[in-house]
Amino acid sequence: MQSASDRHEYPAHWEADVVLRDGGTARIRPITVDDAERLVSFYEQVSDESKYYRFFAPYPRLSAKDVHRFTHHDFVDRVGLAATVGGEFIATVRYDRIGADGMAASAPADEAEVAFLVQDAHQGRGVASALLEHIAAVARERDIRRFAAEVLPANTKMIKVFTDAGYTQQRSFEDGVVRLEFDLEPTARSLAVQRAREQRAESHSVRRLLAPGSVAVVGTGRAPGGVGRSVLGNLREAGFTGPLHAVNRAFPEDLKDLDGIPAHRSVREIAGPVDLAIVAVPAEQVPEVVTECGEHGVQGLVVLSAGYAESGPDGRERQRALVRHARAYGMRIIGPNAFGVINTSPQVRLNASLAPEMPRPGRIGLFAQSGAIGIALLSRLHRRGGGVTGTTGVSTFVSSGNRADVSGNDVLQYWYDDPDTDVALMYLESIGNPRKFTRLARRTAAAKPLVVVQGSGSAPQGHAVRATRLPHATVSALLRQAGVIRVDTITELVDAGLLLARQPLPRGPRVAILGNSESLGLLTYDACLSEGLRPLPPLDLTTEASADDFHAALARALADETCDAVVVTAIPAIGETSPSDAALAEALRSAAAAAPAKPVLVVHVELGGLAAALSAAAATAPRAGAGARTRDATPPRPGGPGGAPAVEAPEGARLIPAYPAAERAVRALAEAVKYGQWRREAADPGKVPEYDDIDEKGAARLIDGLLSRGQGLTLGTEETCELLGHYGVHPRRATPAPTPDDAARAAGTLGYPVALKATAPHLRHRADLGGVRLDLADEEQLRRAYTELTELFGRPEEIRPVVQAMAPRGVDTVVRAVIDPAAGAVLSFGLAGAASQLLGDMAHRLVPVTDRDATSLIRSIRTAPLLFGWRGAAPVDTPALEELLLRVSRLLDDHPEVVAVTLEPVVVARHGVSVLGASVRLAPPPARDDLGPRTLPVY
Repeated sequence: MQSASDRHEYPAHWEADVVLRDGGTARIRPITVDDAERLVSFYEQVSDESKYYRFFAPYPRLSAKDVHRFTHHDFVDRVGLAATVGGEFIATVRYDRIGADGMAASAPADEAEVAFLVQDAHQGRGVASALLEHIAAVARERDIRRFAAEVLPANTKMIKVFTDAGYTQQRSFEDGVVRLEFDLEPTARSLAVQRAREQRAESHSVRRLLAPGSVAVVGTGRAPGGVGRSVLGNLREAGFTGPLHAVNRAFPEDLKDLDGIPAHRSVREIAGPVDLAIVAVPAEQVPEVVTECGEHGVQGLVVLSAGYAESGPDGRERQRALVRHARAYGMRIIGPNAFGVINTSPQVRLNASLAPEMPRPGRIGLFAQSGAIGIALLSRLHRRGGGVTGTTGVSTFVSSGNRADVSGNDVLQYWYDDPDTDVALMYLESIGNPRKFTRLARRTAAAKPLVVVQGSGSAPQGHAVRATRLPHATVSALLRQAGVIRVDTITELVDAGLLLARQPLPRGPRVAILGNSESLGLLTYDACLSEGLRPLPPLDLTTEASADDFHAALARALADETCDAVVVTAIPAIGETSPSDAALAEALRSAAAAAPAKPVLVVHVELGGLAAALSAAAATAPRAGAGARTRDATPPRPGGPGGAPAVEAPEGARLIPAYPAAERAVRALAEAVKYGQWRREAADPGKVPEYDDIDEKGAARLIDGLLSRGQGLTLGTEETCELLGHYGVHPRRATPAPTPDDAARAAGTLGYPVALKATAPHLRHRADLGGVRLDLADEEQLRRAYTELTELFGRPEEIRPVVQAMAPRGVDTVVRAVIDPAAGAVLSFGLAGAASQLLGDMAHRLVPVTDRDATSLIRSIRTAPLLFGWRGAAPVDTPALEELLLRVSRLLDDHPEVVAVTLEPVVVARHGVSVLGASVRLAPPPARDDLGPRTLPVY
């Protein structure tokens, strides 16, 4: 091993798993002296051309001196990283610190030469780009600010790696060599490039799991029943389009097939490639299976086996070892303890799950961490009667189980550009990386609806998640800010999904209501009011209304410019003149088709035939028989409730969702209205304003000086005021008054009128307890108030009285900001006082906050009317309040060492704001993995 004098301690935190461009994985780690044989073996597999490009001359083999140089690093001035698959090198990168003369140097020199070598078989997989991200992060950690690279002009691939990275760079040409120099400070373009590469790589990694060319089920029992045998049967019955293989080491040697599917004792025995392996063996046998799959070149695993983190600490360690083992071979894992995956595309027809029936093909993507919830979601979408009627189909389904590797973030990356998915529905029991999920959700929601049911906040035992100090309600609010449609139950999840998959987004909250039941219309009207919609007076067509009456009324409503959406209410047909279910469905469909820009919903009461007729279409009906299911198969006509026959809609007909209760239909519509509004606003998210009086460098110097005292501290009053002052926030000074005479002297300096406050922790910000005296006009009133406070609450040293100049009258508010290790920096706003605290009436936004964010933030709380002239009061200066919020946001965004800020109370008057109390806490900034190189999480 290297001696202590030759190197710093091995930097284990530089180790990382990464997803490559083609969806496979590789491990990046520092090169050590133990890698000499690996390096030589790696170099022998590199082509002569690649060697020439690296060394600018024929270089058939490495000398002993070369091997020593390339494996001995001090991890400061000389660093080498390797990308490995299966424990073997596939690429290397190194940097050497240089001085102004281009010779080897040590700090404070801040430039380094960098060079890559990628095995030819792995070129084009994005290995060099990933290595560049990681070596750049290492260099920044070691105070290197600039890289230089010399490349032969013919080495266009490597030149492209550097030029495409997005860094600020310079290029020169001398002596037949291209010299590239670039700064390592991340830029907006380099982050955009990195995130685009991340999306493509993670999307491809999920696509390899959902669209495999061939599948092996490992753990297929010889007898019917059992997990493995069930999944194999489901794959066959779904009509999987590629080769299937049954694998069980207990198979007799002479067993060649199982139900017509080739049978093997080991994955190694399979002659052709295997893209996906479904693992259904006991947990203790899984490592052997992973090794077999990795050596055979399997691309991904779905591990159904239980006995991992859900079973306790030993299982958690077993789960971590499973992930490390699979990633070492470049494979990704869904699971363990997973329910499986489904892809209804006619080119794939994959049902690698425990669901006995293939869902109808459609445009909805489903993700559930829980198998039980996954079953419930598939069942509700599949049902044609009862509950939610009018079903649509599924594009893909993923049940991730313990989510040890592939998570909801990965699936979002896949759905973002999946042409077969229009709506994404997710049931999340936990969020492993809230910061990244919020970023991905915002981008996805800008393209297609994302509906989420979020667990209560306590993760299941099998889920390893990052700790967050944010309340569950705050996380939910941040998801809504990112465009996520947050609902509370799986019923609401399906209700919203059906509407969004079938109907256009409403342009506003104005709702027309029509139907053949006055009572049902009034219920719908009241439901609209309670959801914040603007319903028009219901139109009662009476129970004698015919199909033509419904058609005419719906057509008029859709043509009305004062209407953004229509809810049709219907009760069972009564009398000879009432329309049949099929006639009514056709009347509604034809009227809706003439106005495709407005959504239409139906509220029905036990109308099985109508619901089936509204939802029936050749593209989404159930598949016939037990054989292969295809999208163009002729569907049966299943019955609805009470045996009512389903009515098939014409091809391409517009599907209208039907709901059994007005409240459910209106709630789904209200979510669609809010989402539509978010989409329109997201097109112009606003900007983070610049303020000329902000002194960012002065604040940085102050913070560095304060942190030199210790790892974390709460600032005193003077330090707090000084730091906030650098950002244009000036709290009103409060002078301690340990005696009545001190209080009088302070008031004389400040000028009357003044306020006298008790600042002990149990009395601070509690005006309702009587610890504050306001508008004290002279010394006599001040001394009397001082005596009253001490008589009520205790000695001065117990209540800590202070004197403060009176602020203009206004509305008391509170501004808070914190940096959460999982979610990032969060800015919160609400009104001050016990009532708001009891109601939890706070609004939240992620930092940095834009001007549009600040405007919406103060309007998001339920008590916002108090700021805008409630009950005849004068409106207060909300523009000044918005500016204060933006300044606090800038402070946290510019200085991650500021981990908490509280301004309370902030009095918003008719003109201006007054900050009467402030506290700031500093600490070393938490790691920002979203700004570093791409890595897979390790739980």
